[in-house]
Amino acid sequence: MSISFEELTKETLYIALEIINSNPQYNVMENGNKTRSLAELNKELLNPHTISAFIKLDDTYIGVIDYMLENPKDSLPWLGLLIIHSDYQGFGFGSQAYELYESEIKNRGLDKVRIGVLQENTKAQHFWESLGFVYYITSNAENESGILCYEKQISCCQ
Repeated sequence: MSISFEELTKETLYIALEIINSNPQYNVMENGNKTRSLAELNKELLNPHTISAFIKLDDTYIGVIDYMLENPKDSLPWLGLLIIHSDYQGFGFGSQAYELYESEIKNRGLDKVRIGVLQENTKAQHFWESLGFVYYITSNAENESGILCYEKQISCCQ
């Protein structure tokens, strides 16, 4: 079994909706509602600033990844979302998807990745720390509790 990425499109956005809505606890932490709408995801995932893709296990859509190759605020790559369908959690697929993402970042000659984790999302904090991410600051966006900012130095270029 292998993990791959497939570009997310307007025509396949409904699949991403099903994946994201299989994680109601995350949705509540992220925006106060158990479910997201197609319109919300269209705005969030199909925009000119980020790259959005499905995480596939062979031919099965099991997750969504959304990232920026260069955040205009710090000129570094930021991973905005990596979410696995609730039915596929706990099998290491999130770690495998991250490894694939990291290898793509290395292939582009980049050597650092940053992420933001919701302060109350302790499960995600442990996940990212287990992959070598290091906390460096808490950002307080308006109307939100703190966002814990992490970064990982990755060895660049083969």
